[in-house]
Amino acid sequence: MRIAFLTAPEGVEQVELTEPWQAAVDAGHEPVLVSTSAGKIQAFNHLDKADTFPVQEVVGETSADSFDGLVLPGGVANPDLLRTDDKAVAFVKDFFEQGRPVAAICHASWTLVEADVVRGRVLTSWPSLRTDIRNAGGTWVDEQVKICDHGPNKLVTSRKPDDLKAFSEAWLEVFRTETAQRQT
Repeated sequence: MRIAFLTAPEGVEQVELTEPWQAAVDAGHEPVLVSTSAGKIQAFNHLDKADTFPVQEVVGETSADSFDGLVLPGGVANPDLLRTDDKAVAFVKDFFEQGRPVAAICHASWTLVEADVVRGRVLTSWPSLRTDIRNAGGTWVDEQVKICDHGPNKLVTSRKPDDLKAFSEAWLEVFRTETAQRQT
């Protein structure tokens, strides 16, 4: 599978990018770092700068139909920056419209709220997003991982870095199943 990992140029929580990325690599898939501008992204360990990573594709120059699924890592600043970028929001929304699976962890659900794709969905996130999700028409639950199929695609969400192992296991299985079904 070819999997988009969408981040802003700055502010992604490094572990929420690197652990799911490595899970994709270990499973034999092709993760692709997509951002709103070319160059490198700056990851963070909470509020401290961490490593940089090279951008492979730029939103607006790529499309959802060239990927089997989308992973949205969190970090507080990352989704806040993404939700202010119209092309990034459209890119996310396109995965839902095409029925392709999406996975989001921690604060990444802010981008989903902005894309207006949580209405009628059940998801989890970092607890501070609870009201935003409810105000956007979604149902928030406090669970390690939530898989929702009440919509045009499967949505996998998780709360925080402590949930990364369960999150990666869940989204990999959902993406594999959904891709196999789409190919038949």
